Amino acid sequence: MKNIKFNPSGVCCKEMEIVLNDDDTIEDVVFVGGCPGNTLGITSLVKGEKALDVADRLQGITCGGKNTSCPDQLSSALRGAVK
Repeated sequence: MKNIKFNPSGVCCKEMEIVLNDDDTIEDVVFVGGCPGNTLGITSLVKGEKALDVADRLQGITCGGKNTSCPDQLSSALRGAVK
C-alpha cells in the first residue's frame, strides 16, 4: 500500500491523504478542509477505482471562478502517486 499526503493549491482543502493498494486502486481518500459534503461524496465515489481512471475523469474540473477544484487537485495527486 502507498500512503500519500498531498498539499493542494488554489482550493479550500488544505491536505489530501490518499491510500492506494498495490494495484493502484484507491483504498481511501481523506480531505482536510473543504466542503464536507462534497469531499465525502468524492471519497465514496472513488473508493475501489483505479487511480488513473479517476484522475482522467476529474482532471480539469473547476470550482467557481477558480482555475482548479478539489477534484482537479485530487487528479494531480493521483497522477503523482502512480508515477
